[in-house]
Amino acid sequence: MKDQILPDEAIVSKIYLIRGYKVMLDSDFAELYDTETRKLNQQVKRNINRFPGHYIFQLSKEENVILRHGEHSKYPPFAFTEHSILMLSRVLKSERAVQISIRIIDIFVKLREFYADQTKIWLALKK
Repeated sequence: MKDQILPDEAIVSKIYLIRGYKVMLDSDFAELYDTETRKLNQQVKRNINRFPGHYIFQLSKEENVILRHGEHSKYPPFAFTEHSILMLSRVLKSERAVQISIRIIDIFVKLREFYADQTKIWLALKK
């Protein structure tokens, strides 16, 4: 679609399955929102009441090393679940953040629908 800010693939490639959650990392959000990771995390910390534990968690050092294929960083990244996307658009008030958040939400909905359809097909084949 011509009116999309980013193609679906650019967003889907930044979604990881960690601890049973589909998440995106702080650095990936910062890149998509065209801001610095440090600034994104500052805004989150200033509004931490909007981000309960099932919305955001920090990766362990081991998870970070595995995810980053051996790269090491001083601070493990924060992982944001799909529920945190709306909150991010509220604390990062740029128009780009709002538009990107809408795209990310649409992608998560498409993924959920895809997995639901796959489950229906699998169950039908089992009969």
